[in-house]
Amino acid sequence: MAAVIAAGIIPAGLEMMDKPMTAAVEDFVHAGYDLNAEAILLCEADGTPEEVAEEIDRMLEVLSGCGATRLEVSKDEAQRLKFWSGRKNAFPASGRISPDYMCMDSTIPRKRLADILVAIAQMEKTYDLRCLNVFHAGDGNLHPLILFDANDPDQLHRCELFGADILETSVRMGGTVTGEHGVGVEKLGSMCVQFSPEEREQMFSVKRAFDGAGLLNPGKVIPTLTRCAEGGKMHVKKGLLPFPELERF
Repeated sequence: MAAVIAAGIIPAGLEMMDKPMTAAVEDFVHAGYDLNAEAILLCEADGTPEEVAEEIDRMLEVLSGCGATRLEVSKDEAQRLKFWSGRKNAFPASGRISPDYMCMDSTIPRKRLADILVAIAQMEKTYDLRCLNVFHAGDGNLHPLILFDANDPDQLHRCELFGADILETSVRMGGTVTGEHGVGVEKLGSMCVQFSPEEREQMFSVKRAFDGAGLLNPGKVIPTLTRCAEGGKMHVKKGLLPFPELERF
């Protein structure tokens, strides 16, 4: 993916699915995907017929040089839509094979995509849960889908730990805890990993300028210093608790 962008090619679409996700969607939509591939990359070009033909040739050259094992160009509009049907149905396809799934939304540098997939594979063993990976390869925005059963409290707990691990590993790889779906409540703890107290105070300053009464989404988006301490994200050295003026419960 990084090589495509580095070659000056800006596809209209650049999406990737790993092997488990490919198997899930192929069973659902029968798009003709290669089930032996470790991952598949969907690339789309737009423009005039001449521009599209030139861009496709350039993409094929780059992908071939990167070791792609199978390259296929859609023959007509029906096949193009069929290729994309798997990616567009990744979420419902996942819902067919698991009672519940948690979708994450972190972003990493494009060159670290292989690294994060290896890390997630290790996390599957650590938390004893499966994870299907689909993501916007063009900008490194990940959407791992962690499969679990919400009726099992232990699975739910392990799923939440798994999700936080993905977010915080993304940060360590030079990324961020979110890409397009915001923070809300779910990512508050991981925000403590990415942003310092000083940075969070700047965020609060902006919020106070527009929401002095604290009426808009209270308790969401920006973690308080107290929350970071309670969440175990604040290092306490020699028993000296930082920010002793904060009320503890």
